[in-house]
Amino acid sequence: MNILSFTTQSTAAMASSLALLDCGIDLDVANLVIIGLYFVLFIPALLLNIMAAWISWKLKTKSSFIVYLKNLAAADLLMTLIFPLRAADWLPGAPQGLQAYNCQFGSVLFYLCMYVSIVLMGIISLDRFFKIVQPGGKLLGQSALFGKVVSAIVWIVILSTTALPTMVLTNEKPKYNAAAELCMNMKNDLGKQYHTVVTIFCNVVFFVVLIVIGFCYMCIAKRVIRSYRNSRSTNVKRKKPIKSRVFIVLVVFLVCFAPYHITRFFYVPQQVSNKINCQWASLRVAKDITLWLATTNVCLDPLIYFLLCRGFREKLYDLKIFGHWFSMTTQQSREDTSF
Repeated sequence: MNILSFTTQSTAAMASSLALLDCGIDLDVANLVIIGLYFVLFIPALLLNIMAAWISWKLKTKSSFIVYLKNLAAADLLMTLIFPLRAADWLPGAPQGLQAYNCQFGSVLFYLCMYVSIVLMGIISLDRFFKIVQPGGKLLGQSALFGKVVSAIVWIVILSTTALPTMVLTNEKPKYNAAAELCMNMKNDLGKQYHTVVTIFCNVVFFVVLIVIGFCYMCIAKRVIRSYRNSRSTNVKRKKPIKSRVFIVLVVFLVCFAPYHITRFFYVPQQVSNKINCQWASLRVAKDITLWLATTNVCLDPLIYFLLCRGFREKLYDLKIFGHWFSMTTQQSREDTSF
């Protein structure tokens, strides 16, 4: 007798099937760990992103860079607000309606915000590159109007090519059976094919942005250090923070997003086949953990705002949260070249 017929919860169904396969993987335990990780991340992420959104809102929109910063803060805050929905979906005994809603809307909005953030980080790096390395880059668009147009295009393109089609094609009645994933059961054949296409598209976007960010910030670092040398500056203390800024931006992006996109490349074929097996189970756990790691970016983005935007640092100083240390840091940032 198939023990899955005794349950209506997809997570329990998956765990029962895996017990039959004796894979040595308990999805119930893995889900509880992921739930805990999301709730642990939620409070600091919410506080940091509310603060970042408030400070960004206070900044005068005089350039395309500030526009990108505000859109990035909005995407991070919206993504943070979806954390409880994602965590609740994994809770034991979660309502079937909540699981279905999350499949069709919650997860889609989550990924929408994540990839808008990724693309905007790439655009911000290009903006800094044209401003610092190629001063003539202002001709390519440093105005606030240009930034608003580019930001709108980013939201519209990602929404129309990934989010909306996924919502429309995830329209089947939820089936709680022996298949591995509820969300895949809610997709028709076209939806499953489109899911594969969207995954490939998003992976390509990530690696292109990674290359762009690496190239731009390496060039920026070389240009700023060269400018110090040309001015015969021997102040090593000023060169060190610049190298650190570049290093932190690259590491944050690489550490947060690379593991997830590498794992997803191997996971999606198993996900689309929608069959329970040990390989699927191990990749599913790896995907969930690396996706959580990717979401930690919402806590690290405010650090990037601090490093790249002098106006953000000054507004944060006005809050007087960090006392004398922050006063000294802000004073130094006024003397150094800001990214």
